[in-house]
Order: sequence, then C-alpha cells, then structure tokens
Amino acid sequence: MSASVQAFPTIALVGRHATPGIAEPLGRLASFLVARGHRVLIDAETAKFTPLPGYPAAPIADLAGRVNLAIVIGGDGTMLAIARQLAPFGVPLIGINQGRLGFLTDIALSDMETVLGAMLDGDNIEETRTMLDATLTRTGGGGSEHAEALNDVVVNRGGLGGMIDCAVAIDGRFAYSMRADGLIVATPTGSTAYALSALGPIVDPAVPAILLVPVAPHAFTNRPTVVRDSAIIEIALLGGKDASLHCDGQANFPLAEGDRVVVRRAAHHVRLLHPKDHDHFAMLRRKLHWGESPERLRTGL
Repeated sequence: MSASVQAFPTIALVGRHATPGIAEPLGRLASFLVARGHRVLIDAETAKFTPLPGYPAAPIADLAGRVNLAIVIGGDGTMLAIARQLAPFGVPLIGINQGRLGFLTDIALSDMETVLGAMLDGDNIEETRTMLDATLTRTGGGGSEHAEALNDVVVNRGGLGGMIDCAVAIDGRFAYSMRADGLIVATPTGSTAYALSALGPIVDPAVPAILLVPVAPHAFTNRPTVVRDSAIIEIALLGGKDASLHCDGQANFPLAEGDRVVVRRAAHHVRLLHPKDHDHFAMLRRKLHWGESPERLRTGL
C-alpha cells in the first residue's frame, strides 16, 4: 500500500450541484483516485445531480465518520457548505476551483491530477480556519436558532425595509450603537468575502481575530473593527423592519425588533490542505489583480 493510500485510504468527492460540465472532471477525478488505490465515496447530493455509476454514495453526515479526506470540485459556496458539515469530524478538505474567484477552492481544474498526486503523496501543507457560532434569541420568549459559519455572520436590512438600528456589545460590555444597512461579523477567511465589499480589512487567516464590518453606516465614524477571536459579540436589533440574520449566506433567519444575536468562536476548526508551494498572498495578488496595469487587465495577458 502506497504512503498516500495509507494516509487517505477513503476519500469523499463533492461536486457543485447542477453545474454544466461537472460530470467530466468529477468522473476523471474518481478514476484517478481509484487507479492510485483509494476508495472513493460520492456525496449523495452530488450523485443526485451527477450520477457516477460504480461509486457508492451517501449523505455527507454519513460519510463524515468513514472518510479520511474530502475533495470538493466547485466554488467557495460549495466548500463553505461542506466545510461546516465536516468540521466537527476533523476531516481535511481540498478544493478544486470550478467557480469564480475560488479563495477556498484554490487548485485549477487543468492542474488537478498533477497537483493532487503530489499532495496525496505528502507534498501538502495543512491550514486550520476559525469558524463562528451564532445563536439567535428571539424577543419575548419566542425561542432560539443556532448556526455556524466559516465566512461570516451578517445582520442586515431586508429588501423592503430601511436602515436598521442595532447595539453591539463585546464580552458583555456595550461597545456602540449603529444605524446602517447591516453589520458583518467575519472570520479572517471571510475577510475576502462580503466584508471585503463593505471595505473591511483583509486579514491573514492565521491571525486569531474576528472582524466587525458595518455595511453602509449612516455615520462615517462607524468603522471596521478587529477584536481577538475569543471575544463574544452580541448584536441587539433595536429597530428596523424586514431585518434578517445570515450565516455564510446559506442559513437564513428573519429578525424582529428586540431579537439578539450572539456570535463567538466555534468549538471546532476547518482543516484545509493546500499544495506545498501554496502562498496566501500570492493567491490574493493573482485573484485580486494586485499590481496589474489597466492595459494588462483589459487584454488578459
């Protein structure tokens, strides 16, 4: 048995659902892994949209305790959904990009076999990413909701309402009140997601921090803030109709005046595997076109 098969005997494959063209790379990847001696299991939702005959399928919840690695072909949205489900089980993930920017799915489809072969043979680096735990407590004893996020927890206005008013406390102490379109509570991973579009800072994923980034604040003095990742953030909705809570943009809950959202660091982390030569800032430079001239951006050279 090769060293790569000893390290990762069983591998789960997850594909971006209902994506044109996903069947070919997914099938190619499965054949590549089997030829190397790995056992391949397919996520049930992936198999529903892209059947791969000959490969057993099961829901991610069932696969979690049976696999040593999960490989995701898709975009960051697909990786976010799978990462939240596998994080409690400590299953490492590798992302192959079939989306747009691909901050989490950082391996190109064109290099898939070459890069994966080296990674499975041990030429990889592991990175752990902080997750957030959000608890919504409804006013007047209306119950509670709970969700986790790898990118961000967002309290924001709805499509029909105006600005929201909220109060923010950190570790039980009032920090500030704010009128804005919303507030993003982000991990360093999420600093290149929605928080970036709201002019938040880009934070190295290795920094143990939580970001608080206002969305279109009424007062220019409400600025992005970075706190330690052990801090507990509480957001109270003081006013605003049609407001909502979003976790990674995938778990969504309506909010009413008086509701409170508590955000803290989650108990577990996401494990990501990258190629040995992975460089976070080189990746940012490439995907965000840092240092590119307008002429080069236009021509794509």
